[in-house]
Amino acid sequence: MTAWRNTSGRYGCWTIGMHWLMLLLIAAVYALMELRGIFPKGSAGYDAMKQWHYMLGMLVFWLALARLALRWSMSKPRIEPPPPAWQERLAGLVQALMYVLMLGLPLAGWLMFSAAGKPVPFFGFELPALIGQNKDLSKQIKEVHETVATIGYGVIGLHAAAALFHHYWMHDNTLLRMLPGRCKS
Repeated sequence: MTAWRNTSGRYGCWTIGMHWLMLLLIAAVYALMELRGIFPKGSAGYDAMKQWHYMLGMLVFWLALARLALRWSMSKPRIEPPPPAWQERLAGLVQALMYVLMLGLPLAGWLMFSAAGKPVPFFGFELPALIGQNKDLSKQIKEVHETVATIGYGVIGLHAAAALFHHYWMHDNTLLRMLPGRCKS
């Protein structure tokens, strides 16, 4: 059963699985918005891509909450050899920004829909409105949502680049602790 939980040397299957599932979902959420233009605006394909963007975005939100619960309930594996303190602080900042993206962007979308008076779809269910209808506020939230999503490209890229930097330049176990297949033993 220990393969499912984090140890002092590596992340467990729950943490690894959630990490890579989130990567796939976030990539899908971004791809759905970026590629929706392959269909004419107002077409069934365009609308389906937007709908899936909303639903997968909300799934990211709920799974990010589950990830936080996992993070707080399990120990964190050590990085060997230990990085300098400034790298630990920078890593903490980037991880916090990742959670801001995973929680904040879907929440902004939910608020945007609520303020627009539109239903918030979630796999056949409708999530309740969080705030009252206010079209101007909806437009403002949409601008923030889109701006933060654009910044997200940089944060996600920095996260991935840091893992590769640690693996190929620092030669530590940062990346190895999170690779799929590492949770089997």
